[in-house]
Amino acid sequence: MTTAYIDGGSRGNPGPAGYGVRIVDENGQVQAELHQSLAHATNNVAEYQGLLAALAWAQDRGLRRLHIRSDSELLVRQLKGEYRVKNPGLQPLYQEARERVARIGKVTFEHVRRELNREADRLANLAMDEAAAGRSL
Repeated sequence: MTTAYIDGGSRGNPGPAGYGVRIVDENGQVQAELHQSLAHATNNVAEYQGLLAALAWAQDRGLRRLHIRSDSELLVRQLKGEYRVKNPGLQPLYQEARERVARIGKVTFEHVRRELNREADRLANLAMDEAAAGRSL
């Protein structure tokens, strides 16, 4: 199964933000590395933007199964239905994620320790560097 490692962060929270996504196939071969800066956002918004980018990538390729690994316990528990989404700023992102998940088919979520998410973290930090430098999208 294809696995997407996702991460998001914000310097200042809120502040210059970004996400990183590393997608690998069932053999561990890197299929894509995505990152994007966000001008001003919270870390949780950045995490959700990373999730949405991974889901869009999978949809664009017609994948019917995807495994998401994230070091954001909040995001993982919300997408598994264990936590409610109380923050009004996250609710539309959560709703969009649920819709994309339904379109893909089988999407599973796993919370991982930060050290197992280093490459996505590296990409998120690259995006935050770009945001801090004023090159945000």
